Amino acid sequence: MAGKILGMPTFIFLLGISAVFVALIAALLRFSPETHSPRLFTVEELALYNGTDEGLPILLGILGSVFDVTKGKSHYGTGGGYNHFSGRDASRAFVSGNFTGDGLTDSLRGLSSSEVKSVVEWRDFYFRSYTFIGKLVGRYYDSHGNPTKYLKGVEVKAARGAQLLEKQKIEEAKQLSCNSRWSQDSGGEVWCDVGIPRLVQRPLEIALTGKMSKRCVCFKEDQLDQPGLEVYDGCDFLATTCRV
Repeated sequence: MAGKILGMPTFIFLLGISAVFVALIAALLRFSPETHSPRLFTVEELALYNGTDEGLPILLGILGSVFDVTKGKSHYGTGGGYNHFSGRDASRAFVSGNFTGDGLTDSLRGLSSSEVKSVVEWRDFYFRSYTFIGKLVGRYYDSHGNPTKYLKGVEVKAARGAQLLEKQKIEEAKQLSCNSRWSQDSGGEVWCDVGIPRLVQRPLEIALTGKMSKRCVCFKEDQLDQPGLEVYDGCDFLATTCRV
C-alpha cells in the first residue's frame, strides 16, 4: 500500500545498505589519483620546511622533486651537516660542494654530463630512501606539475653521460692499466708487470667532464711508436717503473 511505513527490519536493512554504499564511495575517493596527486610547492612555501619549526616536517627539493627528510633530522635539521639543503632546491650543490650564497641554486647551467648524471643519481637516492611528497613549481615543473623542457634536457644530458661513461669503460678495458701506489714517505710510482708505462689521453673525458685527463697504460716495446703516448718526466724511455 502506498505510503505504508516500513517495518523496523526493512528499515535496518536499508540503513545497512546505505552505510555500505557511503563507505564504498569514501574508499574510492580516498584512493583516487586526484586526491593522492603530488602537492605543488612554491619556493616561498618550501622555505617554511627548513627545520626551524619543530611543528613542521623537514623537506628538500632536488631537480624539482620534493622529499620529506624528517627521519634524517639529525642531518637535515638545524645545526645538521646537510641543513643547507633543507627548505630549498639546491640541486647544483650536490656536485659543486658550494653550500653558500649563489651555490645553493637549482640551476645546472655549465655542468658537465657526468656532473648532471650525478645530480640525477642523487635524486634517485632520495626516491629510494625518503618519501616523495610533491613538486616545486619553477625551473623543473610548471604550475600544473608537468615537467618542463629544462627537466627533460637534464634527463637527456644525464643519459648521454651514462652512455659515454659506459663506452669509456669498454674502451679502457681493452688496454692494460698500470699498477700504482703512493706513500707519504716515498711518494708515488707506477709500474707494469708486462710492458712499459705511458700516459695517454682519455678521449671521451672532455664530453664527460669538460676537462681532458690522462691515464697510465702498459704498452709493449713495439707499440711505443704510436702517436699520443707520453713518457713520465724523469723516467727512462724503456723503464718499467716510473716515479710520479
